[in-house]
Amino acid sequence: MQVKNLVTLSLKTSSDYEKNLEEFLQQLKNIEENSLVTAPEVCLTGFDYDNLDHAVASASYFTSQIQKHSQNKIVILTMLELIEGQVFNMAKVFANGELVYQRAKARLFKLGDEHKYMQEGSDDDFEIIEIAGVKLALLICFELRFKELWQKCEGADVIAIPAWWGKSRSEHFRALTQTLAIINQCYVCASDSAEYACSALSGIITPQGIESRNGNTPCLEQEYKKKEISIMRRYLDVGIK
Repeated sequence: MQVKNLVTLSLKTSSDYEKNLEEFLQQLKNIEENSLVTAPEVCLTGFDYDNLDHAVASASYFTSQIQKHSQNKIVILTMLELIEGQVFNMAKVFANGELVYQRAKARLFKLGDEHKYMQEGSDDDFEIIEIAGVKLALLICFELRFKELWQKCEGADVIAIPAWWGKSRSEHFRALTQTLAIINQCYVCASDSAEYACSALSGIITPQGIESRNGNTPCLEQEYKKKEISIMRRYLDVGIK
């Protein structure tokens, strides 16, 4: 598999988990092969704290279904999951029908009471992984605000950001995602929920900092040009290899 396209999704999340999954899988079905797809944070359940037991119990089924639909694609999203008696917001990366990487969200958003319902993961679990020749880093929503995690992204070809980002801080999301692409001279694929309370600023930013946002389009596709990364890093050499 060779990645040809980058895709960001902008999706609404209902209280009907099965419906959310069906719509998500339909989006995957319509996306071209050899695409890297980033979906919003917890897009299959939302932060449904009133039904948290149901949300975490669904994680295994979600995982198995997405595995089946990730042939010839890379798919990135997060889901709430129960691990050794504790709830985590787990980022998952699927590729060619397999779950190839996962880690827990390391910085919880206390203004949204996340710390009351789930456990933080560890910064030590953060790593750049390579899939199909793409060096991939992953930041989960609120993690975007921490400079030490930006440093861990250095050298990535693509930084994926599944998010559930508040509308009142929309310009922060726009500015941070664009700046992250510029400072790391790489692609950033940021996918935010289309819920009313969220920024709905899903989009793809190039190594030159040129941004394309989904707007009212649930699925935004853009050609992945790996050469653009090396061109930018040679043009303005800031020491990123």
